[in-house]
Amino acid sequence: MITAIVLIHAQADTIPETAQAIADIDGVSEVYSCAGDVDLIALVRVAAHEDLADLIPAKIGKVPGVTNTDTHIAFRSYARADTESAFAIGIEDAD
Repeated sequence: MITAIVLIHAQADTIPETAQAIADIDGVSEVYSCAGDVDLIALVRVAAHEDLADLIPAKIGKVPGVTNTDTHIAFRSYARADTESAFAIGIEDAD
């Protein structure tokens, strides 16, 4: 599974509609509106790198209100939940 973080610039007056349209695209798992240099951040999960080309420029980039995207491909997750569950493997309750 390939995970990508897509930073999205959008027209200010279309952010809610643009975010929802992006969230409705297959392969997009989450969309966040945010403060800072970008307007929206989308988390994308696809089976192969080639799928990114079909998803990001061909679908996300064509959503009304999107003015620019910047894609970052994730290599490894360091999420706390993943780490905690890994340490719990094989440990049984001592009570």
